[in-house]
Amino acid sequence: MTARLQGRTAVVVGGGQTRGSTMGNGRAAALTYAREGARVLVVDRDEKSAEETAVLVRERGGTATAHHADITVEEDCAGLADAALGMLGHIDVLHNNVGIVPSGRTEDLAPADWRHGFEVNLTGMWMTCKYVLPHMRARGRGAVVNISSMAGLLAGGEAIAYSTSKSAVHAMTRSLALEYAPHGVRVNAVAPGMMDTPMGVDSVARSSGARREEVAARRASLVPMGHQGTGQDVADAALFLASDESAFITGVVLPVDGGFTLRTGMH
Repeated sequence: MTARLQGRTAVVVGGGQTRGSTMGNGRAAALTYAREGARVLVVDRDEKSAEETAVLVRERGGTATAHHADITVEEDCAGLADAALGMLGHIDVLHNNVGIVPSGRTEDLAPADWRHGFEVNLTGMWMTCKYVLPHMRARGRGAVVNISSMAGLLAGGEAIAYSTSKSAVHAMTRSLALEYAPHGVRVNAVAPGMMDTPMGVDSVARSSGARREEVAARRASLVPMGHQGTGQDVADAALFLASDESAFITGVVLPVDGGFTLRTGMH
């Protein structure tokens, strides 16, 4: 069976990960794309973590290079596109995985935290698209996969900044899909639910002082399927959207959540 991304290239933005005992969505995506034949540029603000991902790819027989970029800096977004073209020759897949979780009720949330959440979760993603999409348009092909969150499908409560920014990612994804469809470029999003990842569990445990096992069990209890997902679950969905298997799919927000959002009817 031919690898699904054989001969192609992928830029994984947010391909490092925070500290934790499991694998994050970005690292899993980089490994999955490489396993399916893509040459990968692993982009992250934490260059050491990006290099760790690239090393894992190479240890498994793939091809990957690490690149430092902060997507809240426009020059870095332009630079990552130039670096990708210089190293890879062309860009077939842009995978946007960067995100943070600003929390707090409206009355307590500082405007600076609100703005920073949007800079990272939305504006940075838009800027990577801004500088990569022209190259895809010129080639007449390409796939963008934006990693969002089920929070973008739900009311935010004490995570109003996070859910609002992720809802905006969905709107941006659909708008970009419509804009670039005539040029052979597809733009889709994955909306993960309760995932057993460093950001989903370990970071929460550290900030709350709870044991990791307690956080994981509490989150799993909310999922109709009875367990959390993994970074690999998100990566597999992203691979489908990045490959020719989804050649007639664009503008979709695909929940990967074990049925969590079925409780709200907001699929």
